[in-house]
Amino acid sequence: MEFDFLTPLDEEILEFINGLSSQNLGSKVVLHTREDFPDLSKIRLAIVGVKENRGAHIEIENTKLSHIRKELYGLFPGNWEASIADLGNILAGNDIEDTYFALKKVIAYLLKNKIIPIVIGGSQDLTYPLYRAFDELEQMVNVASIDSKFDFGAADRPLSANSYLTKMIVEEPNNLFNYSNLGYQTYYNSQEEIDLIEKLFFDAYRLGEVSNNISIAEPVFRDADIVSVDLTCVKSSDSGNFITFTPNGFNGKEICSLSRYAGISDKVSIFGIFNHNNSKQEAVLIAQIVWYFIEGYHYRSNEYPFGSRDNYLKYIVPLEDEELVFFKSHKTERWWIEIPFISNVNNKLKRNTLLPCTYEDYLGACANEIPERWWKAQRKNIV
Repeated sequence: MEFDFLTPLDEEILEFINGLSSQNLGSKVVLHTREDFPDLSKIRLAIVGVKENRGAHIEIENTKLSHIRKELYGLFPGNWEASIADLGNILAGNDIEDTYFALKKVIAYLLKNKIIPIVIGGSQDLTYPLYRAFDELEQMVNVASIDSKFDFGAADRPLSANSYLTKMIVEEPNNLFNYSNLGYQTYYNSQEEIDLIEKLFFDAYRLGEVSNNISIAEPVFRDADIVSVDLTCVKSSDSGNFITFTPNGFNGKEICSLSRYAGISDKVSIFGIFNHNNSKQEAVLIAQIVWYFIEGYHYRSNEYPFGSRDNYLKYIVPLEDEELVFFKSHKTERWWIEIPFISNVNNKLKRNTLLPCTYEDYLGACANEIPERWWKAQRKNIV
């Protein structure tokens, strides 16, 4: 059984939770203990710890998750209705591939049962088995990474926290439809890597772009299946990480806003936070990031998958060589643009589909400017 890979919560955590008031979040979470495993029939969100750091060349013994759980469970929840479970931890296997296998199996089970995993892990290479968990669902996958780097690496090198994206691109089965990066810092990425992002028609937004207008991230998350957070994208003065010193990056408010956007997305099925340094200082921020994701989840509008088009107002924008079709939701006033199906070529998507966009994209189209994300999505769609 998949859950044989999970170990129960430590007695230290259970004693801490038992000492909390009935109003704290920890008193409202169903826990995996030595005596009991949660009934998942009514669970909608599941916290899974992964004690695996070898992908970042860190000793396994240094992987601690207790600080994060104490900070999280000591917080007070919002007006939340969804049931939350803490399924405990996946321990590091004899080989790192054993950990990947165990994580993939656990996450695949949760996905099939429509439970959203919140993974608090070690190194960011764990994003790869999260991606592979979709293999059994046989669907194309969109990955959004909040990261200062693209994490490309040589295809013939072992999987690591700095190379997991390459594995997603080159290894079969290739189910990656789109990768989006939010917050990359140019001096951490070679020009060849930046050019490759463009060549593959992926989306990338510099740190300054997102910080100046945090709302541009919302359509990216609205189209993402997996959100992977590299915590080194947060500047050290806000994260408390002075082991891997980061002078520039998102501040605490910005990373929590991004997390809330990810939670609000009807499509996001996995949320993971990686590359933290196991310190008590950093655990405070991680707890708040998780809190905001859960908060966002409770404001989902359930507009995905799309139902009747009667719930949307249709706008047709004629251009010189194209006709762009936009839809505006009556419920949330959010915007989508249609990617048409081209019948005489091979398509990754087998029908017309809607791509999340912004009102500014519509205004740009009215000024005869084709939205960049639509242009890229068109070209990715053609195999």
